[in-house]
Order: sequence, then structure tokens, then C-alpha cells
Amino acid sequence: MLFTSLCALLVLGACSSETSTDSIEVIKFADAGWDSIRVHNSIAQLIVEEGYGYDTEVTSGTTAATLQSLEKGDINVYMEIWTDNTKEVYEKAIESGSIVKLATNFNDNSQGLYVPTYVIEGDAEKGIEAVAPDLKTVQDLEKYPELFQDPEDSTKGRIIGAPSSWAVSEHLESKLETYGLDAKFNYLAPGSDSAIVADLAGAYKKGEPWVGYYWSPTWVTASYDLTLLEDVPYDAATWEESKGTEFPPNDVVIAVHKDLPTQAKDVTEFLSKYETSNALTEEALDYMNENEVEPDEAAQWWMKEHEDIWTTWVSEEVAEKVKAALN
Repeated sequence: MLFTSLCALLVLGACSSETSTDSIEVIKFADAGWDSIRVHNSIAQLIVEEGYGYDTEVTSGTTAATLQSLEKGDINVYMEIWTDNTKEVYEKAIESGSIVKLATNFNDNSQGLYVPTYVIEGDAEKGIEAVAPDLKTVQDLEKYPELFQDPEDSTKGRIIGAPSSWAVSEHLESKLETYGLDAKFNYLAPGSDSAIVADLAGAYKKGEPWVGYYWSPTWVTASYDLTLLEDVPYDAATWEESKGTEFPPNDVVIAVHKDLPTQAKDVTEFLSKYETSNALTEEALDYMNENEVEPDEAAQWWMKEHEDIWTTWVSEEVAEKVKAALN
């Protein structure tokens, strides 16, 4: 996902073509492996193809590999760069001028340790009692290791973390050590995002306690009633030293290769106006999950639901072309 370690590079196929700096026929988008970027790609692609007449393609790979391809110009558009999770690489690319930030897609996202809300508040309809009504912060977990007992080690609780290949997994382990939670909890790094979801879904179905890492916007946080545990207010120095604060604020930006503004000025102007939010993105993800459809179908549904939003990003002429394609 977006937190994939920046040192884990994949070789991307079919991304060695050279393009002119003053013209372009095919605009290539990055797919770094998570659903929200795929939905935003689909929204932008539909507008670019139907409204402006360009062909589009998608290049898939890890966060690190796709960012590298954006720098080289093998990818033209990146709809979701989580700037703090990729801070060093992103800032270096911006400073060198190899990529250009056009807009902030959304900045009201969140990540951290979640519990099902019924753990704190109970759920009368499902007959679930509140088992930890005083659980509010990450540090409060130290009082509840037996509640989140590790099924393979009855002497400790278990916190589901992020896959070890994600940079955030190391952050989480450092955080638990800083708070002394490693003395009472085992940290489990699942093999994949789907493993986290499967573990959560299993506990949620039974109404059992669960604590683990996740982020928003996702269909998971849109579909399940979860509570993000509070943490120490973010402080840059403390975060760098020990990870002993909440996760840093994360502007999720739209960036393009430096040549796109001259290759496709019209598309660049459109993308510079593109702006959504956590809630708007989760609407599409929830629809995608509930109806078991692909990102492009969820994108079309979202555009029909929010015509008042996306039409402000383009001219009236372009909007009419896109609306005709949607009907």
C-alpha cells in the first residue's frame, strides 16, 4: 500500500518510452496498489479521455517504484502522493524540479491504532457490552492486555500492525517501545493488508475485542464502526526521535512530471483544481465494496452523485462532453 518501504523497488514493465517535452498522446497514471488511488485515477482518466481527448494508461508498482517512474517521466500523473509517508523522496523530487505539485487531493486523512467502537461503547442491538469504557488513548492500552489477548501467548495482548514491508510498521514498533507497550503486548506484522482486514472482520463478526493499525480513507473505515485511539499531539522533533506522538499530518497531493504542464496544459489546469476529501473518497470506496464493483464503476457512480463538485474543475464545454459519456 502507500506505506510500502521506500527501499523496496519493483521493476516496472513497459515504462521506458521516451516522450517529447512539448507534446503527448498518452497520459500515464500511477497505481501504487490501493483502492483510493485507483478510484481517483478512474475519475481523472474519464475526464482526460472524454473531456480532453487524450488516451490514458495506468502503470502499477510499489510506492517507491512508481514515484521513481514519475521522476523519470515514465509516469505522468500521480493522483495520491502521501507526502509525509514518502517525505524524503517526495521533497527531494520537488526540490530538484523533476516533479511538480498541482493540488492537494485531500488532507483530512488519518492513520493509527483502531478498535471497534463496541469495545468502548458496547452495542445494545447486537447484545455487546462495553468492555473498555475508559479506553481512549494508545497509552491506555497498557491497562487492557488481557482484553486483547494474543491467541498464541496468553501472557500478553496482541496488537495487529502493518505488514513488515511497509515503512509504517517500523514506526509502530518504535511507538510501542516508547510507550512501554511492548512489555505487555506482542506486535504482529501481518503479511498483507488483506490479512489485517481478515483478522478485523473475524473479530468484528463475533463482537470480540480487536486492536490494530489502519488508515482512512478506506472502505474498511467506511464500512466498520471503528474508533481511532487518541495519541499525544504531533510534535515533529518527538516524532523523529521516538515516534511518541500521533502520526504526522499527511497532505495527499496530486503531482505530475515536470514536462506535463507544457505537454498537456489543459489537463494540468484541470488537475490543479482537483480537490476531494476523506469523506468524499470513502463514499466511492464504500460503494465499491458494498456493490462489489471495480474502481472505474465506483468512479462513474461517484461522478453522477457529485456532478456539482467535479464540474467546477473543468470548463462547461468539457463538463458537457464528460456528462454525455456518463449517461
